[in-house]
Amino acid sequence: MQNKISSLLNNAAELCEDEKYIDALKCYDNILQFEPDNIKANIDKGVILQNLGFLNRAIQIYEKVLISEPENLDALINMGSALHTLEKYTEAIYCYNIVLRMNKKHAMALAYKGLSVGEMGNITMAIKYFKKALSVDCNYDLAKISLNTAKSITHFK
Repeated sequence: MQNKISSLLNNAAELCEDEKYIDALKCYDNILQFEPDNIKANIDKGVILQNLGFLNRAIQIYEKVLISEPENLDALINMGSALHTLEKYTEAIYCYNIVLRMNKKHAMALAYKGLSVGEMGNITMAIKYFKKALSVDCNYDLAKISLNTAKSITHFK
């Protein structure tokens, strides 16, 4: 059975690379039929749903993962991202703060928190988070682009 699960996970990943998301979802559903608590399959399914715009369904999946693994960084980051997209910035920041309590140098959590803080109107604080993210990973494109955008916004004020 484990070989079949591994094969389905690999197949789903290949389908995602080929942008065949509906077929990949079917693979994840097959996996979850046998192993409903498979963390990887649940998170990957959530990411696909999120990318397809089914944000609330993705959040439900991340919440399910967090019940069994409250400190799962991938579930927390992805849930924060989905909440951010729904303009629930305070809730998104809550997710990023949990990640940052476990790893204060988590570049993605820092940058994403900066995005949410910026959307809430605190551009100065957002810049600080983008700089922190870049101090951890100087090649992190999202943080670079966001920092430059935030600086240009403050420059026009």
